[in-house]
Amino acid sequence: MSFSEGLVSLHGRRLVLHDVHAMAQLRKDLVGTVGMEHSRRILTRFGYFWGEVDAAGMKRILQWDNVTEWLRAGPQLHRLQGVAKVELKSLELGPGGTFRMDAIWHDSVEAEEQLAELGTSPDAGCWICQGYASGYASFCLGKPVYFVEKTCRGRGDKFCTVVGMDHESWGDEAESLGRDFQADDIQGKIEELTTELRKKTLELARQRKKLQQVESVMMPGFPELRSRSFRQVLDVSRRVAKFDSSLLITGETGVGKEVIARFIHNNSTRRRREFVALNCGALPETLLESELFGHASGSFTGAIRDRAGLFEQAQRGTILLDEIGDISSSLQVTLLRVVEEKKIRRVGENRLRDIDVRVIAATNRSLETEVREGRFREDLFYRLRVIEIFIPPLRERPEDILSLARFFTERLKKRLNLHRLMLDPSCLQHLENYHWPGNVRELENALERASIMSEDGLIRPEHLPPGIVESDSSRSGSAHGVVRTLADMERDHVLAVLESVNGNQTRASKILGISTTTMWRKLKEWGYAS
Repeated sequence: MSFSEGLVSLHGRRLVLHDVHAMAQLRKDLVGTVGMEHSRRILTRFGYFWGEVDAAGMKRILQWDNVTEWLRAGPQLHRLQGVAKVELKSLELGPGGTFRMDAIWHDSVEAEEQLAELGTSPDAGCWICQGYASGYASFCLGKPVYFVEKTCRGRGDKFCTVVGMDHESWGDEAESLGRDFQADDIQGKIEELTTELRKKTLELARQRKKLQQVESVMMPGFPELRSRSFRQVLDVSRRVAKFDSSLLITGETGVGKEVIARFIHNNSTRRRREFVALNCGALPETLLESELFGHASGSFTGAIRDRAGLFEQAQRGTILLDEIGDISSSLQVTLLRVVEEKKIRRVGENRLRDIDVRVIAATNRSLETEVREGRFREDLFYRLRVIEIFIPPLRERPEDILSLARFFTERLKKRLNLHRLMLDPSCLQHLENYHWPGNVRELENALERASIMSEDGLIRPEHLPPGIVESDSSRSGSAHGVVRTLADMERDHVLAVLESVNGNQTRASKILGISTTTMWRKLKEWGYAS
């Protein structure tokens, strides 16, 4: 043998040294891929070709006095190659070309591989060794010879013992043994597995597509809503999510505009970045501009350091500008420039900063009316309303009320630590008949109040805000000829909620899902506030 850089050779034949653990892993992976039976055939054939090549090499390199000496060289090569220490027990060449060899394989590397990676096996596992001995002897004798392992350390025996005989000597066993050295079955199995893999891949792709469709329609912790109108909202939201066009989400207070905005963000390519939401109507103009665009140190009283705004915080993500109709005319000009140029300037700074943010605006107002009456810029309106999504009010989709009520009850059960909390069926008629001016937010707040008021964990009609039950009674009265306007029912409900909290406008506003400013304005309209 000769060794040089990157080359190990035996009289011109290049050899490769393999690590035992790597070969063990190969065996394990092979068994896991094609099964035990076909793995045995593949490795046996590998050994067979190896034995044939070594036998041919021995014939080419050396001159042999007889075939017996040539045959005896095979076990010695196995020992030199580190595969096993072969103890030859007998070698017989009989009349008519019969052959028999009995041997013991000490420290078989294959037995070690079997025990290390697959554990004890019920069958003998020195497949490459069997193949090698068969290939070597077959080449030497010019006829098929099959070696069979009788005992194996890989299955718990003390030694690995082997018997080799020519095809005829094996008798009835010869045909089944010969199949181990035929490639047809192995190739057929590979083709069968390839076909099955294609089928599984296609099925997996179909399942993944179906799962993506389900995930894109429903978010974690989102109830299954049945109304056709809201399903259309979700369908449109799913389709527009993949594009970066500006969006305008419209609908009454409490319908879930921010929920839909988050849904769009979570189904977009920006989902791994920030989603930032701001209620534009909750801040005065000077503070709102600083909140959106940031400010430089010293730009106004209290600005003691540089501060990034929400647009910078949402870089490569999404920003929701809720109640966009409440911003001032001057801020509308600034926002238009930001949307068009994709640049912002911090308050008190001259430097322009690039931004990559998807803008979603939301409002409960009619911006078209605001534009006509000169309170909202037409150019900004069209910039923001590339696509408009209108969320219908809850009263127009009563089939969603039951699903939402059950969803909120389950969530409140965990949040309020009320393990026995349940919604009594007698509540459903009241919930479905009520017109819900505060929409989904009012429903959630009403159920939270009812959860707290219930003593045994069962929400009954008497635990609901009085206006809900009274409104239902009023509807029953309407059926008998007493017709009341929606404005009258809204007023009665608001006043009933206010009465239930002893006149506390802040608590009543929270239950109704409206701002304290809206509450004060309504009370003033009705003559209940100065």
